[in-house]
Amino acid sequence: MRILLSNDDGIHAAGISAMYQAIRDLGDVHVVAPEAERSAVGHAITLSNPLKTKRVSKNGEFFGYAVDGMPADCVKLAVTALLDQPPDLVLSGINLGPNAGINVLYSGTVSAATEGTILGIPSMAVSLATFQDPLWDTAARVAREFTLRILEQNIPKDTLLNVNVPNIPYDQLKGVRVTRMGRSRFVEVFHRRTDPRGNEYYWLDGEMKQFDDEPDSDLRVLEEGYVSITPLWFDLTHESALPRLKEWAAAFEKK
Repeated sequence: MRILLSNDDGIHAAGISAMYQAIRDLGDVHVVAPEAERSAVGHAITLSNPLKTKRVSKNGEFFGYAVDGMPADCVKLAVTALLDQPPDLVLSGINLGPNAGINVLYSGTVSAATEGTILGIPSMAVSLATFQDPLWDTAARVAREFTLRILEQNIPKDTLLNVNVPNIPYDQLKGVRVTRMGRSRFVEVFHRRTDPRGNEYYWLDGEMKQFDDEPDSDLRVLEEGYVSITPLWFDLTHESALPRLKEWAAAFEKK
């Protein structure tokens, strides 16, 4: 099996090394990731500049290619130019911090996996739900188990798996729950400051606000100590709104 591994925290991040060590014996693993952190870039791609690559070694061995672009760029470039053959699986992560609720839309980690799905390749994003004192081993073991299951049974067509893992010891995980994307948003605060030259600038701060408490929400099950696995699809159409809008369109045509 050929596995493409990417992320948004950058090729030097601890999370991608943990993922690589967890799955390196499962197939021919190729690492193509951003040269530096590209968190919260969503599905941005590079259009006006060329993409530069650099070979990266770790512990004296070739590890992968660093790309001076976005996570989606990395997957596009790997599949169409860097690899001799397309991969059988795209993995993204392990991300430092959860990608649940509204974070899914901002996440470069999820977007790398989304790009794999767009290209017709089974894909999975894995995130560890913490920003401090990460227990990489927990997420790495979960990632390996899910990768084995994917290799055995594959993923439903046009679906990517978004996996979030609580930051607790592996033996304390309560299990796995299949979830939906929870309803949430950031409540932003911009701190206004002044630089030494008298220019004003704004620094984003804030916190996540959760709008539902449904038992199958990714945010809810993470709080309860379960691994969340959410099937995602990149069609953003709000299906339930279509009938109402079709009525609007019909009324417009009659005028």
